[in-house]
Amino acid sequence: MTAYTATVTVRLKHGVLDPEAETTRRSLERLGFDLEALRSADRFEIDLEADDSAEAEQRVDEMAERLLANPTIHDYDVEVDER
Repeated sequence: MTAYTATVTVRLKHGVLDPEAETTRRSLERLGFDLEALRSADRFEIDLEADDSAEAEQRVDEMAERLLANPTIHDYDVEVDER
């Protein structure tokens, strides 16, 4: 078994209202920052052991599908690195 750290980034799909990002965007603009768009995201770091990186990615992808993200409103990315 090899130790891996997986990073899952979960964000709302385009077109889904993101009130947290909208509030932050308005605050940044009031501070004088000019920006085109802002989206919020959640990031999860998961340490696990697996036979190889493909198995680690498959297990983390299942975690994301079953709990970390709602596929109806979220997109997510999984990155797996050996520790």
